[in-house]
Amino acid sequence: QVQLVESGGGLVQAGGSLRLSCATSGRTSFNNYVITWFRQAPGKEREFVAGIAWRSGSTYSADSRRGRFTISRDIAKNTVYLQMNSLKPEDTAAYYCAAKSGGTNINSDPRVYDYWGQGTQVTVSS
Repeated sequence: QVQLVESGGGLVQAGGSLRLSCATSGRTSFNNYVITWFRQAPGKEREFVAGIAWRSGSTYSADSRRGRFTISRDIAKNTVYLQMNSLKPEDTAAYYCAAKSGGTNINSDPRVYDYWGQGTQVTVSS
């Protein structure tokens, strides 16, 4: 079973930074997987944040967050990170790690992802 465990959320002031971690397990190799971050605020639908193809390291992020959020992975630690800088109150949400197998295309539709973590809360105060 693929398992994803997020950590690193917390309370931060506007303009601050956080690094979220997604620890992966359950496969001998994630070379055929795409790992992504989504977020969801109360009363809103899940929103794509960024994704990375494990094997190549190729990344994609939403236009509105490029330059502030950076996704990366540490192969030795089986961990994907989301570095969030210049945080804004509108970034407040529960952040989820999600994964799917097959190919390197990064899909922004949460319905295509097979595995999800439990989420970690990020709160940005003004």
